[in-house]
Order: sequence, then structure tokens, then C-alpha cells
Amino acid sequence: MFKRILIANRGEIACRIIKTARRLGIETVAVYSDADKDALHVEMADTAVPIGPPPAAESYLDIDRIVAACRASGAEAVHPGYGFLSEREAFALALAKAGIVFIGPNPQAIAAMGDKIESKKAAAAAKVSTVPGHLGVIEDEREAVRIADEIGYPVMIKASAGGGGKGMRIARSAPEVTEGFARARSEAKSSFGDERVFIEKFIVDPRHIEIQVLGDKHGNVIHLGERECSIQRRNQKVIEESPSPLLDAATREQMGAQAVALAKAVGYDSAGTVEFVAGQDKSFYFLEMNTRLQVEHPVTELVTGIDLVEQMIRVAAGERLSVAQSDVKLAGSAIESRIYAEDPYRNFLPSTGRLVKYRPPAEGIADGVTVRIDTGVFEGGEISLYYDPMIAKLVTHAPTREAAISAQARALDAFYIDGIRHNIPFLAALMQHPRWQAAKLSTGFIAEEFPDGFSPPAPAGATAQAIAAVAAAVDHVIGERRRRISGQMAGRPVVRERLRSVWLDRAEIRLEVAREHGGIGVRLLGETDEGPGSGPLIVLSSSWKPGEPVWHGTIDGAPVAVQVRPILNGFRLFHRGVEAKAFVYTESESAAARLMPSKVAADASKKLLCPMPGLVVSIAVAVGQEVKAGETLAVVEAMKMENVLRAERDGVVKAIFANKGDSLAVDAVILEFE
Repeated sequence: MFKRILIANRGEIACRIIKTARRLGIETVAVYSDADKDALHVEMADTAVPIGPPPAAESYLDIDRIVAACRASGAEAVHPGYGFLSEREAFALALAKAGIVFIGPNPQAIAAMGDKIESKKAAAAAKVSTVPGHLGVIEDEREAVRIADEIGYPVMIKASAGGGGKGMRIARSAPEVTEGFARARSEAKSSFGDERVFIEKFIVDPRHIEIQVLGDKHGNVIHLGERECSIQRRNQKVIEESPSPLLDAATREQMGAQAVALAKAVGYDSAGTVEFVAGQDKSFYFLEMNTRLQVEHPVTELVTGIDLVEQMIRVAAGERLSVAQSDVKLAGSAIESRIYAEDPYRNFLPSTGRLVKYRPPAEGIADGVTVRIDTGVFEGGEISLYYDPMIAKLVTHAPTREAAISAQARALDAFYIDGIRHNIPFLAALMQHPRWQAAKLSTGFIAEEFPDGFSPPAPAGATAQAIAAVAAAVDHVIGERRRRISGQMAGRPVVRERLRSVWLDRAEIRLEVAREHGGIGVRLLGETDEGPGSGPLIVLSSSWKPGEPVWHGTIDGAPVAVQVRPILNGFRLFHRGVEAKAFVYTESESAAARLMPSKVAADASKKLLCPMPGLVVSIAVAVGQEVKAGETLAVVEAMKMENVLRAERDGVVKAIFANKGDSLAVDAVILEFE
């Protein structure tokens, strides 16, 4: 077994690998760019080596710098994680030339399967069913349009060396092919150093199901069941689960056998994933093979009990697989949510900055439910604009899918982050979505269910009642503490009024609140003056203290978590995807609040604002130019993704305030219309 390994990666996957290596008694070496000198993976590793400037092409993608770091640190082997150099044949060859073991598949398998074009050719030669498409490299936009016309729309434009949703575009017409080709090629070059793209038919209403395979250097290959990754946005996975609710045992066996056969055909000898696009009728087609560890590997680990990172290390060291196919059993259900630094209320645009507060829910096993968090950040750290915007992966495992979803919802409610925007509100709301809960999934789920983007759901029904009850309880606890402050002037004892009005985003809920039944009792009142006792009694029990960011407790015996953020004269509460401002008033205060005018936002309709922190790639218009709705105005790059900003209406450009190459903050004015 190795004594020291280097991890050629950063963020959560580097931290994840360090944990397993530490358990195996292996020393770890981290590498870091100038932007990551204070990163968590650097702190966790036994030693760390700097490898260059922040841009990935000059650090994490620089093979010579990684090899030099291995030599300087005395590392015997390298784990590449995912992304960066993990699927580059040249990297594995360079390590072999330097006498360093690559903790991954052999270079021949990477060449055969790691490149998406070559993998499709190899699969076709092995008579594996593949999606119709053009497997050759496409030189320019005109050729791309011609090929797309032949295949038939819609088509998928994909980077040959791509992954993680980078360099991918769906096109439904010739103009979309022209623009998508340019964007995909540009993203592919900046993310992977390889601008080749290809085109294939986009299967309508598909599901994305992948098989985890594991091989050793002695010819043994097994599969560890499947993962369903159909909840995607911009072709990037958001939620994954195992097992898939679509598959039955027979289909699982067929897909697994095909994945194993393909892996054996290319001599695969590590952890890898064979991806399929599946129809709702359980038909499936080979999509591609990822010759690396997947982002979503934790769900497989939880349902099988097999540590994939450990297996990769042992296989690389020459050991035989200790698990046979007959030993693999899928137990329970696991769900993973990817928590990203992005603003769900601004079409999920990236968000960067400092994590002023980072308080994840507690990890561990309780009552048959496992909560696991893989992360590479810490409170006070920064989310850089140079790399992927992932903050953490939240994984729950339970005996049933329903229980895993319930556990995931509670954990998201308790996941407290401040300082940047993040997608937890969207993930929490999605957990309540009836279609998700019913497992009626497809890769178009998010586009179909949120066609106009994600908007904050309004407080309603049981969720509104729970938020109002917690607001009243929090206000009651704060009031009790104030009455215990020492040194108060003598006088009549303060008698707290029981009647309260909770305003949730200007919706009024009348209630009665008092200490009773060993907790705080909240009795909902009718909308008319029906008097006390006109609604159900809700009993809340919690040890919450003022200043704590999350209210943990029970409502009528059921466990509940609600995030609490103080605002002027009230609180901002978050629960089940609903974020609401809550103000707790007495009857007289509520009467006065009804008379207060609403604040009207300033008109910004004639300005194009930068929707996220980013770098201006291009300005497509000039002062005095007439533009039509839908025309491209500018392209802004953030976190390796190029975002096209379009005109929302016809107009004439009055002034331009940004230039190519400028770094802009969120809401910076790019241009103004007359």
C-alpha cells in the first residue's frame, strides 16, 4: 500500500479523498493555486505544494506542475478526483513516465472511453446501442448546422473532452446551433483545453441513469447498481439518487451487464461510470463513459456500503477486488443534493464572495437515517470566481425513498449559509414538489416545472402555519429574556398580551400564544373576531436561544427546523423552501402596520445590469444601435460558464459603461437604453 499520495484537485473532492486516505493510514499531499492558499483541502492534508496562478489552465490543468509537485513531495501515487486532469490520457502517461502511480484507469482505457467521440466509436464497435449522432469532429458553424439538419432537431452540442455540464448546448433550430456551437466550443477550450465538439440527437423526455463499475488490474469487473441523475439544470446534475425509481430488477441487470461488458472490452481497471439515456418505457442507450470518480458517488457508497475511493486506491496498488458481483446488495435509498453558490431567484446565476456564516446540519446516523456532508469550504472562506461554484453535497440515506426525501428536506431546512446567494431555497422547494415525490422524472423536469425560472413560493397552508407559529414562539422567548434583564426600574409587573398578529410578507395570521403543555402553545384564530379557541392548538417545544441561526424543535411532536435571521423589528424565516419576513405585532401594533405605505422599487427597466459577479467576454452592441427583443447585448463569464445577456424589449442603446475584460460586481450597469 502507498505511504503517500498526492491529490491533483481541490475543493470537496480533495477533502473527501483525504478522509479515506487518513483512515487507511496514508499521508496526503495537497496542491493549490494562489486563490486556494487558505482552502480547506490545504489545511486538511499532511503537506501542501503551490502550483501556480488562479486560472486552472496555469495550475490544476498544468501537468508539468503536478508532476513536479509529486517529485518535490515524494508522493508515490496521484488521485485526480473528478474534473481537471482526471480524464486526460496525457496526465496518466506523464505520471507513468515519472514512475508515479495514477489512481485511476490505465491510459488505454482513458483513450478509449474518456473522449466522448472515441467512446461512442468504441461502443458502436462493441455493438452497444448508442444515441444517433455525428461522431466526427465538427469544424465550423456551417458544418454543424448541416449535420443538425440531417439528424433532426432537437440536437445536443457537446464538448468531446467535456463534463459537468460545461461545453453543452441543446439546439432546436439552425440559429440555435450556430450560437450554441460557438458557446460550447469556447467553454470547452477554457474549461478543458480542448475545443472539439460533436452533435447527437437529443432524446425527448429522457431520464439519465448511470451504472457504477469497478475493476481491478487482474481482469475482474463488477457493477454497483445505478444512480438516477435526471434532475438537471443546464445539463448539470442537481439531485442524484440510488437506486433509480424507474428500474426494476431485470432492467438493472441488463444495464449492469452491458456496462460491465463495455468496461471489460477496454480493459477497465478502476472506478468508472457508464452513462445511459433511458426512455420512460425503460429502454436505454449508451451515452458515454466517465473514466473517473463521479461527483455523485456518495449515494452509491451509502446504498452499497462500499467506499469507492478506498477501492480505487487499493486497485491502483495492485490489490484484487475484495467484492464479487454476488456480494453487491442495494440497501435503502440515498439522495444527494448539490449545494451551489448561485442565485435561484436570478435564473441560478453564479454568486461569489465570503461565507459569512456556514452552518451545515449535523452529520451522523440516527433512527436508521444517515446524513452526510461532503464539502471543501468553511465559515469565513471565500467562493472564488475561478472554479466550480459547488459549496457542498448533502446526502441522506434511509430505508425508503420517501424517508430519504423527508430527511433531505429537514437537513436542507437546517443548512444555514449567509454571505452569498445559494440554491438551498430551490432544493428545499423541490423536495416538496409532488412530481419529484412521485418519481415522475425526466431531464427536462426543471425546465418543465419552472419554465419562468424559480420564484420564491409564498407562505401558504401548513407551511405558513408552521412559520407563523415559530415566529410567535421566537418572539415569545425573546420577550421572556428581555423581562429577565437585571437592573430594570421598579413598577407594575409586565403582563404579556396573549393575542398576537404575525405578518408574513404582509399576509396577517392572528393567534394566541402562551407557555403551556411544557412548551409554547400557539392557538390559531379565525380571520374574523371569533375569539380565543377558534382554531387548533399547536404545541412547540425547543431549546432555541436568541442568536442561534436555526430553530430546532418539534411542532406537535414532529421534528422541525426553521432558519431564523433577525431583521429590523422582525425575523426572516426559512422553512420548506419558503422564505418570509415575519413581524409579530400586538393588536394595536398590527392596526398601525395596516396603515403603513408599501415601498416601491426604483425603475431599472432601461438599464442592463450584470446579473452576477463576472468577467465581460464581449459587448455585442454600440451606442446608438437599435436592438430587438432577444438580441444578444453582452456575454459575461462566471465560474467557467459563459452567460449570454439578451435584450428584453426593443430599444436604442444610449450609453455603454463596461468594456471587454472588465470584472463586474452583481447589479453593475453594463449599458443603458434611451
